[in-house]
Amino acid sequence: MKLNVSLQEALDWFLGAPLRVVVILILAVILQKVATRAITKALAKVAEADFIPGEKSSVTRQRERARTAASVLNSSSKAVIGLIAGAMILGELGVDLGPLVASAGVVGFAVGLGAQTIVRDVFSGIIMLVEDQYGVGDQVDVLDVKGTVETVGLRITTIRDRQGTLWYLRNGEILKVGNKSQKPRG
Repeated sequence: MKLNVSLQEALDWFLGAPLRVVVILILAVILQKVATRAITKALAKVAEADFIPGEKSSVTRQRERARTAASVLNSSSKAVIGLIAGAMILGELGVDLGPLVASAGVVGFAVGLGAQTIVRDVFSGIIMLVEDQYGVGDQVDVLDVKGTVETVGLRITTIRDRQGTLWYLRNGEILKVGNKSQKPRG
């Protein structure tokens, strides 16, 4: 069967860049699902592992930390996979990526300078979670605030004081913490 010239050109065009873009998108979605599942399974095992034999009071806190870490890793994997897939798609569409990468470096540097406090807050939050300095429900003294920890996030910790005020504290600004709820180890 012989196709007319314009139909053959349309078919050739579709089997070129558009088909490759669709394949890239499908592979990115599959890769993201696999990454999310792997991260979730791995950190579920970490959450249930008994690293410190003895009291089980730390298991709840360990689960919270694992859930937070899974959220961060899933978001990071989505960003990396999306960035790579986007660059591949732009390359398939004939966009010259050289100037885009160069300008992204300059913009990234400018944003990095402006976002130093956010980055410091997030890194401090990660360190605080890894070191298990405090958790939800703990009675703490942080800066000039004394109260109960309500939420622990990567960037912000919220504490309700005895008068009922909810304080939002940036993790990068927390230099000293007194935790009245943690029992001595040993």
